Parts: sequence; structure tokens; C-alpha cells
Amino acid sequence: MSGPSPTIVLYTKPGCGLCDEARTILDGLLAERAANGRPSAPVEERNILTDKAWEREFFEEIPVVEVGQRRLALATSAARLRQLLAETLDRAQISP
Repeated sequence: MSGPSPTIVLYTKPGCGLCDEARTILDGLLAERAANGRPSAPVEERNILTDKAWEREFFEEIPVVEVGQRRLALATSAARLRQLLAETLDRAQISP
């Protein structure tokens, strides 16, 4: 039995080149997963400048990718993002 896929949250801010890079990598990895029949999830992008708590928490760590209870700071490594997606999305797919 499969459970619902969690939402992938990408914390960014305007003008952040690393955030643009993370978005591109994430989009590519999700397309790759879909092409291989692996579970995917929607991406919700959050601008940290719209929430003081997010800004305080993530200002020095963006881009941050969060899936379920897992969080990856400075998320610009395709390998680390691929691993995070595998560990969270594949696990969500098989959870009762």
C-alpha cells in the first residue's frame, strides 16, 4: 500500500543564484524520477523574506529543501538531493 507523497518545500529568496541552481537541479531530478516511474511530489517554493521566522532560521543556509521531517541546507548538490528524494519519497510510497 502506498501513502501520499509529501510536499517538497524549497526555501529561497529573490536574487539568490544558489536558489536558482537548486531549483534547476530539483526539477531535473523530479523529471528523472517521473521518467523512471518513481514517486514524485509537488514543489512549494517559499520566499524566506515573507516570513521573519523563516528569514531568521534559513538566511545563512538557503537554498533549503525540506521533505517531510527531513531538511537539507545549502541544497546545491545533485547527489545529496537525489539521496534525500530517494529516502523520503520512496519511503512514503511504501509506508502503510
